[in-house]
Amino acid sequence: MKERLSKIRLLLLDVDGVMTDGRIIFDSNGIESKFFNVKDGHGIKMVQRAGIEVGIISGRGSVVVSNRAAELGISLVYQKSLDKLTPYREILGKTGFTDDQVAFVGDDVIDIPVLRRVGFAAAPADAVEEVFPHVHFTTRNRGGWGAVREVCDLLLRGQGKWDEITARYFS
Repeated sequence: MKERLSKIRLLLLDVDGVMTDGRIIFDSNGIESKFFNVKDGHGIKMVQRAGIEVGIISGRGSVVVSNRAAELGISLVYQKSLDKLTPYREILGKTGFTDDQVAFVGDDVIDIPVLRRVGFAAAPADAVEEVFPHVHFTTRNRGGWGAVREVCDLLLRGQGKWDEITARYFS
């Protein structure tokens, strides 16, 4: 596990069921809402400070996701990606990273093709059953409830960067 984690330079995330709990809320005016976990967001910012790039590949399209990505400084954002391997390959081409330098967190069958390719694959505790044989790590937390933070912390610790990145909180 430590060898896999040590190579990671890019963390890719699904959104619904990973960054959120999977609920999609529409109000009476058709305005969409999603719930994001602030701890997940802080984990993303910490891995970015550690030099790990972060990106999103989502099957749905959503202004809410675009807004959250912008807030977190995530520029690699691919939405309406029903074939997630296509944007995955595009990301590799843009960044120059190889499969073993990429981590991906997914929770449903649409994510399996990418989960099978990356150097480190993870899933939230409440992912669909078919995903688990294809991941290296399953979080204790459900999607939208700290699963992304667990992966971020694992990456920081696995790369020996936890103390450096968190030092300012303990001084």
